[in-house]
Amino acid sequence: MTKPAHSAGPDGTTVVIGEPKATGTLELYEDLRCPPCAQFEQTIGDTVIEDIKAGRYKARFTMGTFLDESMGGSGSHNALSALGAALDVSPQAFLDYKRALYDERNHPQEGADSFASDAYLLKVAGQVPALGSNSEFQGHVRAGTFDAWAKKMSAAFDASGVPSTPTIKLNGQDLTTDGVNRPATAPEFTKAVDEQL
Repeated sequence: MTKPAHSAGPDGTTVVIGEPKATGTLELYEDLRCPPCAQFEQTIGDTVIEDIKAGRYKARFTMGTFLDESMGGSGSHNALSALGAALDVSPQAFLDYKRALYDERNHPQEGADSFASDAYLLKVAGQVPALGSNSEFQGHVRAGTFDAWAKKMSAAFDASGVPSTPTIKLNGQDLTTDGVNRPATAPEFTKAVDEQL
């Protein structure tokens, strides 16, 4: 099995991005076909990246593929494999590509399986400077270099037991606005982080 560079753990399923000395750890559990995950990225993703850069916390990403099983198709797994190829380029490419996949211009409706197409994934990658003309990245996507890794990552997601996506935790505790609901806006997110850090 080929593990992406910039991953850790026996199977490479530990993906942590940010300042190692940051005391907080934001954990994000997502499925790339998940519309609420796309909504979270579109509304709060910039804030997460700014916080990572500022050293407020580091972020750990655990990605699942359960929508392939429940909806049919292979888009979650195929997109996760491509995201592994982006991680192999750099942590920043991982963040930028994840952002592009979730962008409202690119993200399919939940029942659609656009991400099953390598050509579609590469088209989206064209919006990411580090990936658009990166022949090594493109080769990994077409060859499915990180397909086995994506299965291991999905197994790690399943083992986490999170009930839904996106699930956001800060230092092991669910990040919520009221003890139940996750933040829906950037100000709500920042307030919840401030209260838990």
